Amino acid sequence: MTASRIAALCLGLCAAAGGAQAAGSGYHVLDRVAGPDGGWDYIRVDTANNRVLAAHGGSVVSLDLATKTLTPGLAPGAILHDPLPVNGGAEVLVTNGGTAEVVFYNARTWAEVARVKTGVGPDAAAIDSKSGLVLVMDHRGGDVTLIDPKAHKAVGSIAIGGDLEAAAVDGAGRAYVNVENKNEIVVVDIAKRAVITRYPLAGCDGPTGIAYDAADKQLIAACDGSTVVVDAVSGKIVATLATGKGADGVAFDPKQKLAFVPSGPGGTLSIVSIGKGRANIVDTVKTQVSARTIGLDPRDGRVYLPAAEFGPKPATGRAPMTPGSFKILVVGK
Repeated sequence: MTASRIAALCLGLCAAAGGAQAAGSGYHVLDRVAGPDGGWDYIRVDTANNRVLAAHGGSVVSLDLATKTLTPGLAPGAILHDPLPVNGGAEVLVTNGGTAEVVFYNARTWAEVARVKTGVGPDAAAIDSKSGLVLVMDHRGGDVTLIDPKAHKAVGSIAIGGDLEAAAVDGAGRAYVNVENKNEIVVVDIAKRAVITRYPLAGCDGPTGIAYDAADKQLIAACDGSTVVVDAVSGKIVATLATGKGADGVAFDPKQKLAFVPSGPGGTLSIVSIGKGRANIVDTVKTQVSARTIGLDPRDGRVYLPAAEFGPKPATGRAPMTPGSFKILVVGK
């Protein structure tokens, strides 16, 4: 995520809003778990260890889902973005934008296992089930670094160009990468280490989060103020929906056929029903201003969003975070 986007999301941030139950879907804010001060980026549900992991400033925080205990200060680093569980939950791969590498940690002890160099500005990561490789999006470098998580080594890269955000994989050897500054999805053949084609995203400004609907072979791209559903085979746009500004992620629940798109500045969560050749917003849930990234627990359909309160934005720089206001929101039925 770029510094300019983070700064834009911090404009006009206000106090946390309440989580009244939403009538359309039944989703509402169930809990708010407090944590230490600091910024954040991607959040993941680690089902193998029954916890939530979030990149939080210069470390990772872990939320135990059984006890609701939050443990801070794990995997300390420079500019952390994505804590991705790998190797069946035995390890966690953390992308470190400050040192241009990924760092592997033992998932239970958090002892460092290995470091692997990437391109410039490693940001989001994704696992390809077919090859077993991890794709690391080098946001500033414009490349995808391919890493073998079992061998702890880089095995290749794919040149894409532009500011790379999240990627979705189809399980059949293709990846779909959002290019934020070009408003496009780039289709990649992982085995061939090559770009196949590019899908322009009309009606989309700054795509960040992306998810894949395997049943209908559709992509869901979260943009700044809209959500675009794309036919993954043809690149044809299926639907363009007006959703909140400042999305920095999207989650898709294949069981419910629902996509969840957060709005940081608006403090809302758009819930979108997805079907073959169609998409429509079924609910807009009040979350909290600044809640822009999201993680889904596929077991129960709950989603998790980091958030905090901010003071007025000064003439220069970012709005200051209100001390003691960081929380992880739990949204479900």
